[in-house]
Amino acid sequence: MTDSDIAVSRAGTTHALPAHRDPNVLRWLGAYTSSMLGDSIYYIALSWAAVQAGTPAQAGVVMSVSAVPRAVLMLGGGVLADRLGPRRVVIGSDAVRCAAVLAVAALLSLTSPGLWPLALLALVFGTVDAVFMPAVGALPARITCKDQLARVQGMRGLAIRFSNVVGAPLGGLGVALGGAATAFTLAGLLIAVSVPLLVSVRVRKLPTDDRVDTRETSAWRDLREGLRYIRRHRVLAPLMLAIALGDFGFVGPFNVGLTLLADRRGWGASGMGWILAGFGVGAGAASLLLTVRGRLPRAGLVAAYAILGGSVAIGALAFVPSLAGAVGVALLVGLLAGLSGALCGALLQTQADPAYLGRVTAVSSLVSLGLAPLSMPFAAAAIGAWGLGPVYVVSAVVCGLGGLVALYVPGLRRAELPR
Repeated sequence: MTDSDIAVSRAGTTHALPAHRDPNVLRWLGAYTSSMLGDSIYYIALSWAAVQAGTPAQAGVVMSVSAVPRAVLMLGGGVLADRLGPRRVVIGSDAVRCAAVLAVAALLSLTSPGLWPLALLALVFGTVDAVFMPAVGALPARITCKDQLARVQGMRGLAIRFSNVVGAPLGGLGVALGGAATAFTLAGLLIAVSVPLLVSVRVRKLPTDDRVDTRETSAWRDLREGLRYIRRHRVLAPLMLAIALGDFGFVGPFNVGLTLLADRRGWGASGMGWILAGFGVGAGAASLLLTVRGRLPRAGLVAAYAILGGSVAIGALAFVPSLAGAVGVALLVGLLAGLSGALCGALLQTQADPAYLGRVTAVSSLVSLGLAPLSMPFAAAAIGAWGLGPVYVVSAVVCGLGGLVALYVPGLRRAELPR
């Protein structure tokens, strides 16, 4: 038996190979990074192709098409991940996304079909994302041991930061060299790389997997049971509330709010880019910390204080007069948000019964990626009516409430990551 086999087969022991040295985990990380790089390039290619084929308003509609199936189908995607197994769902999702992107690339290289294939591609991506995201969240528990899941969250965070930093220039280069068709081809090939890597990843059968009999239960019943399980859990229920409040307070100021802040301060697009870079560096540092340390003691308490500290930093961002100061504050926000996000993700992984991990991840993803972005138009309207300062302060208070939930609910405050 190899070291990697030992790491996969021994659930919860302290003798498993560390995740950053486990070939099985590294194959998964390579697949995930390649898939995320493909995603980043895909969005650049889609936005460019949509702008070239239609009006700015039509391009905006195309870019937002994927949000609807992603939000509507996310909970069902969690049920599917738990019923079929997360690796099978992730492999199928990447295969479908690869085929769809390469098909559109071929179509664009042969003709100018207009907006309809782009809208269809966005619809396919949104639908596939609804099953991909819960499965991705449920997979780490089946490739490593519980005491390595925090380190895996850090590694996953580093992969996301790397993909964001490298993917945009690669997408721009693809567009510059051969237009949207070339960029789509590059995205499809990178997503394709993830499939054989995922096939080579070994997964272990968790003890609770034997309890899942899809022949005797309906998908609707599985969904109800999953929601009931979260609602009754002493850690997961308050953790979901803390995540929801934190994301609702964060998304508006750091998306549309940041654009308006840079514009009104006269910092321009380059200034906004520096602020986002500061945030990315902070978030990357938090992911690196977890990757190196593997575990932080008193995880629930640390997450609570990180959310509270991040909320104060978010509120302060609107009152910083200089660009250099705003970059520094954004770096602090990234560090604290990255730390709290990674710890919350690790707690979800370790506190949830493996049989429910897909559904637990689906609820968390729905809150963060499906519902929280709905706050952006309200944040923009509020800034137009009352100005930057009051909206940032209110957003900070909402985010801080998430930290208070984590601080004052005993089960979450005392939650620990496995040793």
